[in-house]
Amino acid sequence: MSVDEPATGDVGAVPRLSNADSRPGRLGIGVIGAGRVGAVLGAALRNAGHALTGVHAVSEASRTRAEALLPEVPVLEIPEILRRSEMVLFAVPDDVLPELITGLADAGHIVTGHLLVHTSGRFGTAVMNPVRAHGAIPLALHPAMTFTGLSLDLARLQDCAFGVTADPVVLPIAQALVVEMGGEPVPIAEADRPTYHAALAHASNHLVTLTAQSRQLLEHIGVTAPERMLSNLMHAALENSLIDGDAALTGPVARGDVGTVARHLAVLTTLVDDDPDAADLLDTYRALSLATAERAHARGVLPEPAYRSLRELLS
Repeated sequence: MSVDEPATGDVGAVPRLSNADSRPGRLGIGVIGAGRVGAVLGAALRNAGHALTGVHAVSEASRTRAEALLPEVPVLEIPEILRRSEMVLFAVPDDVLPELITGLADAGHIVTGHLLVHTSGRFGTAVMNPVRAHGAIPLALHPAMTFTGLSLDLARLQDCAFGVTADPVVLPIAQALVVEMGGEPVPIAEADRPTYHAALAHASNHLVTLTAQSRQLLEHIGVTAPERMLSNLMHAALENSLIDGDAALTGPVARGDVGTVARHLAVLTTLVDDDPDAADLLDTYRALSLATAERAHARGVLPEPAYRSLRELLS
């Protein structure tokens, strides 16, 4: 069986989720991993009326976070959380998840009817195939949001999209859990999870890098509040691109202002010569400008002569 094929077998008794306003059907939920994601989602599920049976928190930071967001929830070892819970939320690093799941299954801690939910963007439900033989039900719920680990994240969850992967028979359960947390469930096929996660990581992580680099340039010339200078510009650019895609492209590359781009490269090269730690600025500007030129040319807004000149300059 390939990793993209769900295992077959009896999933056991499927828990039923009722409307949050009618409390019957609430689940006893354990949280494994009180990082920024686990603590916040645990709090959101408790706000929806579910009972938290325990939280696994190892580091001092995670224990502090658990105390703040999950007050009075006992800190327990993982086997005890599984013993007490109908549903367990695994909010652990991607690379830890496969070994953890396999180890718990091999040790006999998984029982029929367990609803096991992970929050990894990278994986679907195949990573949890070892629990299927024990009658447990795997779900993948990944919030498309960056987390601070603070209570403000609970408000941000409202209308947040979640990438949801589950077997068809239990997909409604996954969707109901997301709705209860205030989110919007978006089904993602098992085979599409890596592409889905790459898209989100590219958009979120690289936006942070880009913003930090732009701040660094402004600070280099003495601008004391670079965030104020960048805020309106970046918010407008983001909103326009979400609505119009590549049609929102503006600036010297999209206009074919080869001389301006050449001047930017010269300035950044000088900066790198003065500060080797700024080498990533030049590399990022060059790579993103080339990608912008390719997209502008493909749309037909960047004339062929300017496109060729920019490719030569940026390559």
